Amino acid sequence: MPRGSNFKKPYTSEFRREAVELYRSGGRSLNEVAAGLGVSTESLRLWVRQADVDGGRREGLSSEERQELKELRRKVKTLEQEREILRKAAVFFARESETR
Repeated sequence: MPRGSNFKKPYTSEFRREAVELYRSGGRSLNEVAAGLGVSTESLRLWVRQADVDGGRREGLSSEERQELKELRRKVKTLEQEREILRKAAVFFARESETR
């Protein structure tokens, strides 16, 4: 998924969770489960990896931490844009007051 896009994930979190559970409990290979569900093997592999992180079985950012980081980055970008607008406005008004 391209960063910053409005792309909607095609699979719900419930579907992903159930797919991971099916893989873990079914005794079938990742390829077999992915083919049976109609998803790519790499997608299922990533879902399993993220479930391991969320469950504390693997190092990395949890889903909640990823969401918080995404929101914080969005806020920082907005604040940087607002600061730039205010800086330009201050320069403009400083020049205006000098010419009067």
